[in-house]
Amino acid sequence: MEKIGFALLGAGMISGLHADALRKSSKGKLVAVCDVRTENAQKLVETYAPDAKVYSDFDQMLADPAVQVVNIVTPNHLHTQFVLKAAAAGKHVLCEKPPAMSLAETDQMIEACRKAGVKFGIFVQSRMREPMRYIKKAIESGRFGKILRVDVQMKWFRNADYYKMDAWRSNRKCGAGVTIQHAFHYIDLLHYLMGRGAQVSARMCNLAHPDVTLEDTLDARIDFTNGVTGYVQASTALWPGNDVRVEVYGSEGCAVMAGTAMAMWKFKEELPEDEIIRKSGSSAATAGGDPRALPSEDHQYVIDDCVDAIREDREVCIPCESVRGSLEIALAMYKSDKEKAEVTIPFADENSIWE
Repeated sequence: MEKIGFALLGAGMISGLHADALRKSSKGKLVAVCDVRTENAQKLVETYAPDAKVYSDFDQMLADPAVQVVNIVTPNHLHTQFVLKAAAAGKHVLCEKPPAMSLAETDQMIEACRKAGVKFGIFVQSRMREPMRYIKKAIESGRFGKILRVDVQMKWFRNADYYKMDAWRSNRKCGAGVTIQHAFHYIDLLHYLMGRGAQVSARMCNLAHPDVTLEDTLDARIDFTNGVTGYVQASTALWPGNDVRVEVYGSEGCAVMAGTAMAMWKFKEELPEDEIIRKSGSSAATAGGDPRALPSEDHQYVIDDCVDAIREDREVCIPCESVRGSLEIALAMYKSDKEKAEVTIPFADENSIWE
């Protein structure tokens, strides 16, 4: 079966993961890359897909009939305008996280893609890690019993040069800062496992990057509507950086994913498949100290699923609607830190967060 054509909008740091995933895919192929810095796009093409076209104009790339899906890999605050253009052109869309910098923009994109009849997925690909899929299934089957706690620890390190690579990386309104740029993946995992947030309390500070006017450390509590409380500890100030840990504790068992591997899987009532589950995942690095040290397999899962969703006319594995609640929690964290108070979800006047 012929592969479906994918294009990348943006040839920055994370674009290599998308290009590598497409190079490995048996279902999709990279046919075009667009970036105003054409030298970056050309380098990406030469490395991963020599036959792909290079564009500096997004509208021209959208007119290319070989492009069926567009991966939006731009700075966070620019997602919306390009998603809307892609949808209007009848192209399916996979967008890097967060969907946008506001719930209003997110809703606008969801509606535009719905009206255009195109798929719209978000790269919060950590959901697709093998241990996480086992954890999600066990929660849904009730195997954990009463869920008691769900926690995330993201203790990473980024040096000052990371924040100076591009102007947007040190601008909170553009989507910089540890909360939305880094911890969003893991805030999303808690939302994915537990459902909608009810109350959020957060404190943000800058521990190790005095030349950057944004938070490099987040400590937050999330009370979910299901009655479970979760905690997020996230930082890019902690040298040398360590793998992320996602922990689920229930009355009947517990599970811990460290990086991409299952670090603990223990239940009072053991099942025959547990030994295999304990070995799930891999020891691949997860960007604790190097922002480029990430496996492309998770991206490939999302890309391959998108192809299947197009062919089978079904929803993608991570539709934007399912990520909206994660953004709502993250924005509530900013609001809580600004107001030094607990924030109830839903909240009003989200634009005031950035004022």
